[in-house]
Amino acid sequence: MYPESLNNLIESFKYLPSVGEKTAERFAFSILDLDDDQVALFKESLDAVRTKVHTCSKCNVLTEDELCSICSDEKRDNHVLCVVEDVRSVFLFEKIGMFKGRYHVLNGLISPLDGVNPEDIGIDKLLDRIHQDHFDEIIFAFKPSIEGETTALYIKKILDGLNIKITKLANGVPIGADMEYIDSLTLERALSDRKEVS
Repeated sequence: MYPESLNNLIESFKYLPSVGEKTAERFAFSILDLDDDQVALFKESLDAVRTKVHTCSKCNVLTEDELCSICSDEKRDNHVLCVVEDVRSVFLFEKIGMFKGRYHVLNGLISPLDGVNPEDIGIDKLLDRIHQDHFDEIIFAFKPSIEGETTALYIKKILDGLNIKITKLANGVPIGADMEYIDSLTLERALSDRKEVS
């Protein structure tokens, strides 16, 4: 019932997570209310994020440069590495502003039931970095789940014998919760009360 271009825009918005028919329609009609400069900025931003944003060659955080701003920051603590399952977790920790060490982003978590094995999540790159940069502590900041525990224990087993303290977030993070939905106070307490992985 809509003109083809408007219908295509509605369908495009439905590619976004949690956007159904009604929300997509509302977004599309909102675009019609924008002025030319706002529409131009919207188009440029979409193009730029697809062409300029990529992962940091060292830690896998999103950046427009070879190294992200965290890896380039010489004031960060080079002795502590926080390992996360996705890039959104890094931004959560950075918003809190409590952690001043380094990060490494995996490509998810080990999940044999879903066919996700250690080689699928980039553990080799993580291990190379750990051996090269000589961290004193590795923090596993995975969501509390079977997959998170499996990944943590797998990496810990590989690192056994190295003189590295291995910790994980405290249990203030509820089981099965996605990291992006955890409030900053809970996340801050979980980070400060982290426990050694045993």
